[in-house]
Amino acid sequence: MSGDDEGPVAADALDRVTWALRRAELAVQALKEQRLRSLGMAAAHYSLLISVHAEPGLTGAELARRLNVTPQAVASLVARLEDRGRLERRPHPRHRHVQELHLTDAGRDALRAADAVIAEIEQQITEKLGPEDTDRLTVLLGQAADAVRES
Repeated sequence: MSGDDEGPVAADALDRVTWALRRAELAVQALKEQRLRSLGMAAAHYSLLISVHAEPGLTGAELARRLNVTPQAVASLVARLEDRGRLERRPHPRHRHVQELHLTDAGRDALRAADAVIAEIEQQITEKLGPEDTDRLTVLLGQAADAVRES
């Protein structure tokens, strides 16, 4: 091999928009984990709770698809949240082997506290960007998601 062979990636690989998206995602995720820890919660717990809040009665399989995780990961999270009294399973009205997920009062309280933490992170970002750039970023991210979905 000679010294002028191409490397394993293009020279601009770390300047790509997809890498910028990933860096931002990792930074936000790390901050969520850090700040939610004081509530005894992980970002995955928040994602699950807010999903069940938005669509009460979701099944574990539906949640797994929405959160892009395995059914086993959802089952583990559900068991943990159920043990903490934040989530309850109820029989599905039509399918006897399926259980729906619902927040308990403790789950709503936990979600409320966690959402306040997430709102603080959101505020930290939007204050840094300002209203115009925040709006522009929101539109651009939506367009990026649409572009990927269309392919």
